[in-house]
Amino acid sequence: MLKREKIYNSLYLGIIGLLIIATYYSTLWWLIFVDLTREDYNYGYIIPFIVCYLLWEKKDILKSVPSIPSWKGIILIISGIIIFWLGELAGEFYSQYISLWIIIVGLVWCFVGWSKLKKIIFPLMIIPLMFPLPQFINNRLTLKLKLISSKLSVLFLQFLDIPAYREGNIIDLGFTRLQVADACSGLRYLFPLLVLGIIMVYFYKEKLWKKLIIVLSTIPLSIITNALRIAITGILYKKVGQEVAEGFFHAFSGWLIFILNMLIILGEMWLLKKIFPYTSFNTKTPDKAKNKNEHKDEKLNAPLKPSYLTFIAIFIIFFLNTCMVYSIKLTQKKIPINKALSTFPVAVDGWKGTHDYLTKDIINALDLSDYVILNYQNSEGKTVNFYVAYYEIQTKGKSIHSPRSCFTGSGWVLKQDGLKKVRLSNNKTIVVRRLYMEKTGNRQICYYWFYLRGRVISDAYHVKFFNFLDSITRHRTDGALIRIVTPIYNFEMVRDADKRLENFIRMIYPILNKYLPA
Repeated sequence: MLKREKIYNSLYLGIIGLLIIATYYSTLWWLIFVDLTREDYNYGYIIPFIVCYLLWEKKDILKSVPSIPSWKGIILIISGIIIFWLGELAGEFYSQYISLWIIIVGLVWCFVGWSKLKKIIFPLMIIPLMFPLPQFINNRLTLKLKLISSKLSVLFLQFLDIPAYREGNIIDLGFTRLQVADACSGLRYLFPLLVLGIIMVYFYKEKLWKKLIIVLSTIPLSIITNALRIAITGILYKKVGQEVAEGFFHAFSGWLIFILNMLIILGEMWLLKKIFPYTSFNTKTPDKAKNKNEHKDEKLNAPLKPSYLTFIAIFIIFFLNTCMVYSIKLTQKKIPINKALSTFPVAVDGWKGTHDYLTKDIINALDLSDYVILNYQNSEGKTVNFYVAYYEIQTKGKSIHSPRSCFTGSGWVLKQDGLKKVRLSNNKTIVVRRLYMEKTGNRQICYYWFYLRGRVISDAYHVKFFNFLDSITRHRTDGALIRIVTPIYNFEMVRDADKRLENFIRMIYPILNKYLPA
């Protein structure tokens, strides 16, 4: 009877697994072949093997615990499906990764029960650590880590009496200037080291507070050792040359730092165990322990509850969800632009523009439908860079990106980031996002906003929300990014550059509306 029940459960899980793969096919493809190929997150390929090993290690314990199917897991499954739709319609992969994980936990709960789920909760909690963060969070985290690493590296160099000065994420050593790029931010050490710390304390049979200290220490540890690595690169640069900052030396130093961090964590574990010895006390009386064992034996001898109804309910939920996914995808409309952006006027009210173009690699990466870049100049010689990117449809991996990441990635340091009200020629007001930036003595101001089906939006989170809403109610997610940038010239006040951008928006906005569909 038990053997037949196991066969049925395996069959149920196989059928539901096929439905999940059908639903999450594009999500899994993007995770395996796009997101995890990024150097900051390629450690994620190892995590499934770690999870399998931890589950295998629990095999004897799992055999001693009876499988008691439960309806309660359906609550998690429905929650996961709701999060799935938020990600599917808003064009966000991370939400779908989390939803898939929640559904997996819910399925385990449904088919084997809470008693077994508790025994394998740690391996299941490891899974989300392999998911790359959303791009806008990743970019902000990378920027902050770059600035922290730059500051600490300069402090290390100055402590060694080596002249070093910092401008943003650029370190000036006198004989050369080192730029702390995204690859040197320390992000690719932070997450793997955090995962390593969590796994190491899992096998560390000590009190919880000791484990927390070790896990939390991986964060400052990765930042400090990465800054030390950058400082050593600066020291060796003069003797070895540019080779020390790239190629084999750069990769080898990264591995060396990671091994050093692992040894430091092991040292922490030994030190905590030495200073604060662990003593365990068995507070249970022999009679209570005996009664507990007898209770377990009763559970083992009890027949398994049938899970047919559980399977039917879950099957219906996933079948309907899969049908809805493909029906909504089929009904999404591609909305073409009213006029090709290449026809945008190059001469407007005293401003004359020249076309600029993106490289093929950038166009492929952005995956946009149409764009225009015009460098306008007025009679006073002042310039404004005008950029519009249009998307006929926004989906997962193909959506509008905030310009913040582009500027910070190219070395600009954000000094101000806020909202700005701009009054148009028809006395209406729009709210745009204003960025004030500096790089190696140069200054510039950027205004940008998102145009979504007649709406002017200045926040990337609102873009996700309205994409989700309109994909359901209007079956369309088309939209555009409008970005306007001007330099702040020598002896020019910041307010003069602001005024120039405001006047430019008032002039260009009515023309732009003729191109973008409402």
